[in-house]
Amino acid sequence: MVTPDEVEAELARIGHTLSPLEIVVVNTAAGKAYGQPDYLNRGCGMGRAATLWLLERGVRVTGTDGWSWDAPFFYTRQRWAENPDPAIVWEGHRASMDIGYCHLEKLTNLDLLPATGFRLSCFPFKIKAASAGFVRAVAILDD
Repeated sequence: MVTPDEVEAELARIGHTLSPLEIVVVNTAAGKAYGQPDYLNRGCGMGRAATLWLLERGVRVTGTDGWSWDAPFFYTRQRWAENPDPAIVWEGHRASMDIGYCHLEKLTNLDLLPATGFRLSCFPFKIKAASAGFVRAVAILDD
């Protein structure tokens, strides 16, 4: 589970300061396993604390190459076995109850993007009465 300190450290490593309304995408390396039987167990999760840390800085759209913004269920199941606390299920998703945001999952080619210096445009498909749906995410690289 990614922590706020790890998010801060990564931003420091790439020399980037967040601005409100930036879109943050997280490359967990899970994308390389897309279509493979172990894809659902790949990557890491953005926990409640890390998600709220981003949201408190004005981020309102996030994305990941993983199956979910949260930890793979394999790891959540292990945590549940140790401590059956409902708060650990979908904790990153449920951060939106405090500060609203949208997230994108199963993004591809995040490993091909630079750490900074690009825009991400998201074109959603309209699905009547749905709480989620498909999006075409397009990275626009700056010259």
